Amino acid sequence: MTPENKMQFLFSLRSKGITDRRTLGAMEKVDRQDFMRGVFAQRAYEDQPMPIACGQTISQPSVVALMTQTLNVQPRDKVLEIGTGSGYQAAILSHLARRVYSVDRHTRLVREAQAIFNELGLTNITTMAKDGSYGLPEQAPFDRIIVTAAAEDPPSPLLAQLKVGGIMVLPVGQSDTVQNLIKVTKLEKGFDYEELKSVRFVPLLEGMERE
Repeated sequence: MTPENKMQFLFSLRSKGITDRRTLGAMEKVDRQDFMRGVFAQRAYEDQPMPIACGQTISQPSVVALMTQTLNVQPRDKVLEIGTGSGYQAAILSHLARRVYSVDRHTRLVREAQAIFNELGLTNITTMAKDGSYGLPEQAPFDRIIVTAAAEDPPSPLLAQLKVGGIMVLPVGQSDTVQNLIKVTKLEKGFDYEELKSVRFVPLLEGMERE
């Protein structure tokens, strides 16, 4: 990322309401172009979602930043990401958290993302090819959970794997045209829900994808 691109990129994020210093710092450290291939790599700094392999997308930077800012990840946190995709979101979280676990139903995406993490020296990310709708019970509980695919409701296995006081950010909606990004905070008794903005994500699907 050239200094000019970096300046414009960060200005664009601030103009979309991203004010948290740690979030902006993590976004600055991770070059989105590293996670894109072919002709789309030339458009890495546009605030637009772009297609990646397996019919998936890399989210627009302002949405990645908003989800990251809302998670409020602390340095000792253990984070679960459902939907590795390109690996871009996990890479950003790796600069904020102690440990990031990222799962995806597409084995190819997990393999390619892990190769990028290795190249970038990001050693605190563990990637797995798994059905993310069930979470990762063997590593639970988590301080933070982020879901990068839309479900009709927050999946109960993920709610169960969140620590009391923990935060989950995810899109919810019954179609790909009506989705809301929400923040879920786990309380001693029950959950607090906060709607953030309208979004559009790929659906959260059960099962593994045959590659």
